[in-house]
Amino acid sequence: MRAHGYTEEALRLAVAIARGMKEEQLHKLNKIQSLLEKCSEEELEEQLYEEIDEDEYVEGWIGHPLEPIVVLYDTLIEESQIDNDISFDFDTGDNNDSKVTTKLRDLHSYTHTTVQGSEDESESYLTLALEVALLGLGQQRTMPVGFYAQDKSCRQEEHLIAQLNLLIFDDRLLSVLYEQIEVLLGSGPFSGLGLGVHPTSIPMHTFARFLYGILLPRDPKLAFRVGLRAMRFVLLDSAADIERGMDMRSKASQWFTLGHLESQQSELASHMLTSAKGQPEQLKSVQVCAQRHIHSPSQLFRLAQDALKLTNIGASDSECDRDMLNVAMELGLQVLRMTIERGNWRRHEMVTWLVECAVEAGTSALSIIMKNWSSLFTATEATTVVATTIMSPATAEKLGLTPKEKEALLCCVRALSLQCASHSPQLCTLSALTICEKDVMAFEAAYRLVLESASNIRPTQLFAIARYLEHRGHNTRAFKLATLAMKHFTLAFNQDTHPSIGDIHWACTLAHSLGQDKLAQIIPLVIQSIHCPTVLSDLLYRCTFTPTATCDLSFRCNRYLGCDKEPLRQLLEATINAYVSTTHSRLNHISPKHYSDFIDFLMKAKESFQLAPEGEKRFAALLNNMKILYRGKKKLMQLVKERFG
Repeated sequence: MRAHGYTEEALRLAVAIARGMKEEQLHKLNKIQSLLEKCSEEELEEQLYEEIDEDEYVEGWIGHPLEPIVVLYDTLIEESQIDNDISFDFDTGDNNDSKVTTKLRDLHSYTHTTVQGSEDESESYLTLALEVALLGLGQQRTMPVGFYAQDKSCRQEEHLIAQLNLLIFDDRLLSVLYEQIEVLLGSGPFSGLGLGVHPTSIPMHTFARFLYGILLPRDPKLAFRVGLRAMRFVLLDSAADIERGMDMRSKASQWFTLGHLESQQSELASHMLTSAKGQPEQLKSVQVCAQRHIHSPSQLFRLAQDALKLTNIGASDSECDRDMLNVAMELGLQVLRMTIERGNWRRHEMVTWLVECAVEAGTSALSIIMKNWSSLFTATEATTVVATTIMSPATAEKLGLTPKEKEALLCCVRALSLQCASHSPQLCTLSALTICEKDVMAFEAAYRLVLESASNIRPTQLFAIARYLEHRGHNTRAFKLATLAMKHFTLAFNQDTHPSIGDIHWACTLAHSLGQDKLAQIIPLVIQSIHCPTVLSDLLYRCTFTPTATCDLSFRCNRYLGCDKEPLRQLLEATINAYVSTTHSRLNHISPKHYSDFIDFLMKAKESFQLAPEGEKRFAALLNNMKILYRGKKKLMQLVKERFG
């Protein structure tokens, strides 16, 4: 009607619609009030949740293709608008110095214009416009289907709130605002701030932020009441429920604006935390509400960081807000509990931040996180990030600990590392040994844990622990772990570039340095585990041409172990046998492009054969056997004959 020039008729129709919406709202409110007379608010809300039909769809006025609320608001507000014309004179640059006057009509103010024929003197087009907007924004409406519809709903809501922010709230508008807020809070399923909210209805976070900003300077108690009620995110709250979780998570996956809604929820919680500073009871209410309704670890972590910024860290103890610090700590603990199983790409940052926050909170907070580490950290995180930060000199200096208090804290860290090593030996035993190295009893306990859990630890990890023990001067213990690693290690005939070959060389060198007895203990394990001839020959040469530990090197003793005596005789026979079996394995699948590599391989084999008695004859027998079995490979056999005769 407005578009076709029927302005007055459109205005009368808008007034009638607004009054009809108010009448329907009051009718539903009276129905809820009558139910509240029979039962408590908690009982009524539980009853309404039980009666909810999860497939029910309530079409929202906000985001509707015809934009009913926006049209009504514009129609009513236009009648209350006063244009402010501002004139600007500017030089056109002509020689006659003429000036042009331009009027800008973009700035508006609003006044109360009484509705024609209204019996209520307080009713104006401006108050009706505000009521219509509040009714539309506070309506409990189902999230529309599809990205475009959901995005339009968010944008239209933000646009309408931006229009309301242009209003100057005098006594009449504030009276309407208070009345509408009380109706929305006390209402039932038709209100987004009322009781019995449908799981698929759009949350009220953005709308509540607008109300909170207006109410906070005038009525803080009501502002917090609105904010806490609007923090609900029923869809995600229901998704955490075991019985309905799967269905709700399926519906949440179809909410394409979920990230935007969660950020709005976090913004609302941050505003409430800021205004609750210095009010312990309000702070506790906001903290509990945030822990209950914020289901995004990233948003909750952001809120915890905001809380920590409000504590005035770095100031004197009298200026530091301990209540706010405790809130930040509790929110951080909640974040870690949420992400320990599901994981998060910011997990390392979250863990580091929480430990730093606990340091700020004091030794009691550090004791709490160490006592409850299994629900907050993985064993690896506890023995690396947590233990390292707590044991650092900077932490003791910041906390101002006495030597006795520092030692007590270190004892707790050592106990933590031993628990982690017992829980996850494969990942934490080396860290536990490092943490406990300055305490004899704790170090011994950590070493026993390694021995008891050796069967569950990867050989590469056992080699790493053994190398660490040798570095700390515990050579005998290092040898013990090296033998345990060798028992669980296997190297195939073709794994001549395996990364653990260096560990095998190191283990044999350690045994050789400890004496012939230790070498005799490890060689049978080497023979059992290593099937690669080149690795075995390298070990053989190292043991043969390196003086034993019984030699006095200061006198340049040349006492070397012979290959014809134990324990190297076993190793020599194992090396020769490995060369024979590997030769046949390679010949079964060899291609012409690998002939030259195979000839080099035979040259290394010949060197090992020559260390044995009658080695030349045994090598010649191998060549003759090859020529008979693989005579079809004429080119290869020709190369063998040219090189070895």
